[in-house]
Amino acid sequence: MRLTLKPRSGCLVLCLCLSVVTLVLQSLWVPAEMSRAEPAGRLPEEEGRRGSSVRRLSLRVEALSSQLQRLTRERDEPQPDNLSALLQSLRQDQEGLVRSVEGELRRMSQKLDQLSSHHHHLHQSPPPNDDGRPNTGPGEECDVPVDPGYPVCADKVEFLQARWQSDPCYAFYGVDGTTCSMLTYLSQIEDFCPPRPGRNHSALPWHQRAPPYTEKAEPRTSLSPLYDAISRSRGPAVEFIRSRVERMSDLWTQAGLRMRMKSNTTASRQMKVLLYPGVLAGGAGQRFGSMVERGGPLGELVQWADLSACLTILGHNVTLSTSQNHLHSLIGAAPGRGSCPIQSPLTFDLIYTDYHGLAHLQGAMGLAFQYYQCRFRILDSFGTEPAFNLGSYARRRGYSSLWGSWALQPLQYMTMFPHTPDNSFLGFVSEEVWREEVKEEELEPDIHRKDNVALVYGKQDYMWQGKADYVEVISGELETHATVYQPRGRPASLPRSIINHGLLTQEHFLQLLRRAKVFVGLGFPYEGPAPLEAIALGCVFLQPRFEPPRSSDNSDFYKGKPTSRQVSSQHPYAEDFIGKPYVWTVDMTNLTHVREAVRAILHTEVKPFTPRELTCEGMLERVHAYITHQNFCSASFPTWPPEGALRVHLGALGRSCVSVCRRSSLVCEPALFHRLNSPATFTRLGLGCSSTEQEVNHLFPAYSPWGRRCGLQQEALLFSCAGSDPSLRRLCPCRDHLPGQVALCPDCL
Repeated sequence: MRLTLKPRSGCLVLCLCLSVVTLVLQSLWVPAEMSRAEPAGRLPEEEGRRGSSVRRLSLRVEALSSQLQRLTRERDEPQPDNLSALLQSLRQDQEGLVRSVEGELRRMSQKLDQLSSHHHHLHQSPPPNDDGRPNTGPGEECDVPVDPGYPVCADKVEFLQARWQSDPCYAFYGVDGTTCSMLTYLSQIEDFCPPRPGRNHSALPWHQRAPPYTEKAEPRTSLSPLYDAISRSRGPAVEFIRSRVERMSDLWTQAGLRMRMKSNTTASRQMKVLLYPGVLAGGAGQRFGSMVERGGPLGELVQWADLSACLTILGHNVTLSTSQNHLHSLIGAAPGRGSCPIQSPLTFDLIYTDYHGLAHLQGAMGLAFQYYQCRFRILDSFGTEPAFNLGSYARRRGYSSLWGSWALQPLQYMTMFPHTPDNSFLGFVSEEVWREEVKEEELEPDIHRKDNVALVYGKQDYMWQGKADYVEVISGELETHATVYQPRGRPASLPRSIINHGLLTQEHFLQLLRRAKVFVGLGFPYEGPAPLEAIALGCVFLQPRFEPPRSSDNSDFYKGKPTSRQVSSQHPYAEDFIGKPYVWTVDMTNLTHVREAVRAILHTEVKPFTPRELTCEGMLERVHAYITHQNFCSASFPTWPPEGALRVHLGALGRSCVSVCRRSSLVCEPALFHRLNSPATFTRLGLGCSSTEQEVNHLFPAYSPWGRRCGLQQEALLFSCAGSDPSLRRLCPCRDHLPGQVALCPDCL
């Protein structure tokens, strides 16, 4: 049988084979000095090392296996959309593998040098160390201690013996291959071994808390500090962020002024905040930047721009970074590949990032990543459900995905729209909002007048494929415009009836929207900000219904995303939270239905509309509440929203808590699950339990009528509004919400 390997796969297999052969040779190679006629004074410790060669080899092979798995995951990630970027990505992976093999070859030669010079090292004074890094004393001989308070110390020493040269950070912290240096590192930097004799047990250097700010965050009326932060980064994506912030600066400063005038706003402590959009860093950032210039997705950039402006107006100190090297310097990463903890306490109170940035942080912080992960906030447009968030559970129950398994608190993920109540709704601001301070009679008489124009929502050719009949019906009733990207020398392949303007700047795009009566969705992109900005400008949004709903089961786009959502239309938020007359959802294949909807829209007059949660004031109110009340670093259960907001509902069989609460015009509040996760709740609801069990199950607490079985949640990270089962009636923590502000309850402020 002939086996054909892809270039990258072949390189992986070849390099792994070379590395394993190298390790076998290294473990079996006995230098001349280690013959039976060994010189006197040889350390018993070195004898032990020869006897444990099999264990060392096992550890090294395991480490190489981890490297291979990481590279394989990188290979399986979505690839660049052009050939040059693909070749560059392949070349980088191959270079990394070559470096790995070269490292193994170097270690083979260094083994001899290390063992022959070991005795010399023990009798030579180490160089002075004035930077606070651990150091070993001269002439020390060390045995690995056996201490029940440090049960993995020996394993960690053995790991370092095999891996200390794999990352320069170990040498940076003073590890030189001797057991003494490893024990010093493992006691003073990683806390896996007991303190060395004669040395004090002080707090780990990266555990010591930096002195918190004592100043209160006062609302600002200027974005000047943000402009300074943005000016330090470059690229098309950063330019988009800067342009949007400047364009909306008046709206933000006016909202800040109104917030300052309110007397009931609780002042929060001034935070030092890092914004790190990982998608803009490194090679991925270059590819994303090029997509921005070709009509690629802008929703994430809209959210980053609005978040940065919101935090600045709220009075916090914002730093923006779009470079991994800059990130490393900001967090104090040790030189190397991220195996070691950071050098000093993290100085940022909050770090807003994305899934890409989360991986960058993990690769730079070592053990400190887990220690500080409670300070992270993850911008996640499409949401992460609890079943996908806990790695061990996800693998066991079939919820593994490309993105999940970080084991954060689900509310640390922040979404574009409130479609996943298990996460925090961050949102954004509709760029053109209806200003409440302008009275209706002061407006010009024709301010709401629209031309009979339709503008199609789709900036790239592929979004139009298979939609010709649908677009033809619309263009038969309305003059139809498009803003499709046109590569140089190649016109867009659109129907002749379409007036294509090419890719427009945001300012010119908004001018075209002001003329349009209808903003037409093609079914993709999903859940972007543009339809809400169109509605804010007085357009009607016409969108297709999905039958069956799109999900990870039938959509390549949602496949691999950590959500089980069933998406019923191109923009479920617009359909469910706004609806007619602003939003019309149609069967795209039923052309008669489409034509009737367009004609009905032409006879309907709508005024600009923006939900409060998508205004500057609404976002300021929401983000201020999160910063003031959400504390994921506390080991106790959350106290916000307050207990008085809880409305306990028993769902019907097969219903999720999302749908149970929504049927009562309420929202599911995951932070309140712990208040109903007890046998007393079943009793209050009149449910007689023949048995009550605790289980690790994202559908619990729940009641099964068959056998009258009551189930309680054992793992707090799995409290989930999402999820259902035909055999279970779920106990759901519902709450009311402020008008136009789904994220906040009446008692939440």
